[in-house]
Amino acid sequence: MDPAVKDTFNRQEDMLASLGEYRERHLSRISTRLPEHPRITMSLYPSLEDMKVDHFIQGRSNVYTASPTKTPALPALQNGPNPNTSEDKTGLYPKLYPELTEFMGLNLGEDTHRQALSLIPAEELSGAIAQKTSAFSYMSAPITGNDSGIRQAEIRQGIREVILCKDSDGKIGLRLKTVDNGVFVQLVQTNTAAALGGLRFGDQVLQINGENCAGWNTDKAHKVLKNASAERIAFVVRDRPFERTITLHKDVNGQLGFIFKKGKINFIAKDSSAARNGLLTDHHICEVNGQNVIGLKDSQITDILTSTGGVVTITVIPAVIYEHMTKKMSSSIVKCLMDHSIPEV
Repeated sequence: MDPAVKDTFNRQEDMLASLGEYRERHLSRISTRLPEHPRITMSLYPSLEDMKVDHFIQGRSNVYTASPTKTPALPALQNGPNPNTSEDKTGLYPKLYPELTEFMGLNLGEDTHRQALSLIPAEELSGAIAQKTSAFSYMSAPITGNDSGIRQAEIRQGIREVILCKDSDGKIGLRLKTVDNGVFVQLVQTNTAAALGGLRFGDQVLQINGENCAGWNTDKAHKVLKNASAERIAFVVRDRPFERTITLHKDVNGQLGFIFKKGKINFIAKDSSAARNGLLTDHHICEVNGQNVIGLKDSQITDILTSTGGVVTITVIPAVIYEHMTKKMSSSIVKCLMDHSIPEV
């Protein structure tokens, strides 16, 4: 075997081993927190691409473990490059393994895998157990890695309490809307108590100052806020029950695989990351990596999508619900007042 190819193969095996060891430590760490259960549990993944690459890593690791002296066979590729040619073979995943670097049109080169390995927290390396604060911490993410967008966009399960106080004008920067006998956040104004408190478009308000909101109309909800004490207003909130987040991966051309008009998705490209991960048409884009984009022009949303890295998490809501929630709300108000800041995590 050519020395350069052999050296590349050895480094590639080292990286696979590192990813395999990380996966085993990650799953072992999860098992220490979950009660024993007789049923077999399967891993969770942020995206279908993460699942496929994880399966690829497991398969290669199993073959190498079973016969470490035998080179794993490569699947046949149509129009694939010849590893014996004089093409560049630098990096951890060069042309020697084109099925990995060109998997589903994604860029899975050395930089991507180095970033994924950074998911392992320093606490784990020192033997300490990191505090779990996110559902993402329980997922296996070989290519999504430690992506901040998925954490910024996370819709947490359960309910939480938010305490706000009014500003000097007696405002908290919040508009509410009733949907199906529930009260929901319709607008969060930038640089207000509501924005600082972490409220978002689509959050369901269950209680205000201990009063259940079920069955209220919009006028009553706003009246309760108006009459509430300026020093303390206690909300009990459920995160965005009508919305869902979808993590996508850009292909080698920087495309995610969907088209939208006026914020509404109207086309999904075949065999794209959007199609693989279940993005649907007739849904409005609410957030990109946790940043609210409601009220922005399509060109502005496109700029935000373009400026992101290879992993993008978008938050969507069915168009029929979105249109009901934004009904009778001026687009100029949404554009000028809505909080479009990037959330902190």
